[in-house]
Amino acid sequence: MESLNLLLWTLIVGAIGVIIFLYYKAHFWNGKKTPHLKPVMLFGNTTPIFFQTKFIGQFIIDLYNSFPEAKYFGMMDIHKPVAVIRDPDLIKELCVKNFENFLDHQSFIDETMDPIFGKNVFSLKGERWREIRNTLSPSFTATKMKFMFELIEKCAQNFVQYYLNHEEETNSIEIKDAFTRYTNDVIATAAFGISVDSLKDKNNEFYLRGKDATSFGKGLRAFKFLLFRTIPQFMKLIGEPFLTRSTDRFFKRIVSETVKVREEKNIIRPDMIHLLMEARDKDNGVELTPDDIIAQCFIFFLAGFDTTSTAMCFVAHELAMNPDVQDKLRNEIDTFTENREDKITYETLSKMKYLDMVVSEALRKYPPAPSTDRVCIKKFTLPKATPDSEDYTAQPKSVIWIPIQGLHHDPKYFPDPEKFDPERFSDENKDKIHPYAYLPFGVGPRKCIANRFALMETKLLFVYILQNFILEKSAKTKHPIEFQKGFTIVAKGGLWVKFTKRNK
Repeated sequence: MESLNLLLWTLIVGAIGVIIFLYYKAHFWNGKKTPHLKPVMLFGNTTPIFFQTKFIGQFIIDLYNSFPEAKYFGMMDIHKPVAVIRDPDLIKELCVKNFENFLDHQSFIDETMDPIFGKNVFSLKGERWREIRNTLSPSFTATKMKFMFELIEKCAQNFVQYYLNHEEETNSIEIKDAFTRYTNDVIATAAFGISVDSLKDKNNEFYLRGKDATSFGKGLRAFKFLLFRTIPQFMKLIGEPFLTRSTDRFFKRIVSETVKVREEKNIIRPDMIHLLMEARDKDNGVELTPDDIIAQCFIFFLAGFDTTSTAMCFVAHELAMNPDVQDKLRNEIDTFTENREDKITYETLSKMKYLDMVVSEALRKYPPAPSTDRVCIKKFTLPKATPDSEDYTAQPKSVIWIPIQGLHHDPKYFPDPEKFDPERFSDENKDKIHPYAYLPFGVGPRKCIANRFALMETKLLFVYILQNFILEKSAKTKHPIEFQKGFTIVAKGGLWVKFTKRNK
C-alpha cells in the first residue's frame, strides 16, 4: 500500500512538473516586451494547422496581419518560440547580411531517423549543407540548363501531342493530375535518366511512387506527419520512416541500380546522378555515400513533382480566367516562333518577357511555399519590433519564420493583391517591388537551388500549350479557387481547365 501511494505521488508530482514545464514553454513571450500572440496550451498558435481547420496560405496571411505595424512579432509553433519577420529590410538583414547567424532550416527528421529526408540539401545543416550545396550548384547553371533543355522539351512535346491525339479528353482536364504527370516525366529524365510518358502510361511505377511520396496531407499520412512534427524521437524509437516503406525501397533501388549500370557501362548523361557520381569520385574531401546520392535525387524529385506542378496549375487557371492576358502571351510566343515553325531554344525562352511576367505574377499570387524558416545558430539581437517594445535577442536553436504569402498579399507592396496583374513585373514596374517582399523561391543563400530549372520547365510547357491550344474555363472550373484546409496546397474539387484546339 505504501509503495502504491509512493507511485501515485510520483505520478502526481511528475504530472505537475510537466504542466509547469509546458506552461513555461507556452508563455515564453510573456517575459519579453515584444508583440506576441496568446498561445493555446499544448498547441501554441499553430492550432488551425495542427487540426486542419484553415488552409495554410490563409493561415500565413492571417498570421502576417496580426500586428500590421510591427517589424516582427512572437508566436508559438506548438511548444517552440518563433519570431515572425514581417519587415522586408529585416528579412534581408537576417537571411542575407547575417546569414551565418541564421544558417539552417528547421528540420524535424534527421538522417538517423530517415536518411532520404535527413541527408537531403534542404534538411542538412552547417558545414555539411555547404558541401552538398556546392556539389549540387553546377547542376543548375545556365550551361547545364541548355544541356537539359532537349530532355525537357521532349516531355513538353509528349504532353501536347497527347492532348492533340485525345481531343475527347480536352473539354475538362484536371490540370493538377496532368501537370504532375509532366513534371514526373521531366524529373525522371533529368535527375534519374529514365524515360517515361505518364499520360500514355498512366500507372507507371515512377508516377505512382511520386504520388505516394507527396500524399501526406490527409488521413493517416497527415497524422503520421504530425507525429514526426510533435514527437520525432518516438518515431525514431519505433524505426518508422517518413515515406511508406515500399516507396522508400523504390527510390533506394532505382538510384542504386542507375548508378550501378552507369558505372558498368560508362554512361554519361547531363543530369544530377552523373554530377553526384563525379563529385563522389573526386579527391576533394567531400564524402558522398549511396544514401547521400539517393537523398539529393529524391528531394529534387519531390520538389519538382509536386511544387512545380502546383505552380503550373495556377498559371493555367489564371490564363483561363484572364483571356486578355492569355492573348497577349500567345502573341508574344507566336512572334518569337513564327506560328510554330521556328524551333524553340533556351535563348528564345529567356527573351520572352511577357511569359516571365505571367509566371512571376502567378508565383506572387500563389507562392509555392507559403512560408519559410531559419534556425538561429549564433546569438543575434533583433531591433525593436515597434517603437514601444524592446530588442529581442534570438538564442541558438530559436526559430524565425518568413511569411511569404503574407508579404505577397500585402497591398503595401502589391496594390490590389487579389488581382492577377502581370504588369507588376514589367520593365517599368518591377524595380518598384521591394526585392525582399517577393520571395517565391525563398531568400538568401538557402533559396531554392533549382529555381532556374523549375522556371524553364514551366515556361517551356506553356509555350507548347499556347502554340496549340486556347485555355478556357470548363464546366468544373471554380473561381476564386477554394483551398482544402490543412498544411498542403490543394484545391477543393481539383483545378479544371478546357483545352480548345487552335485553328491553324
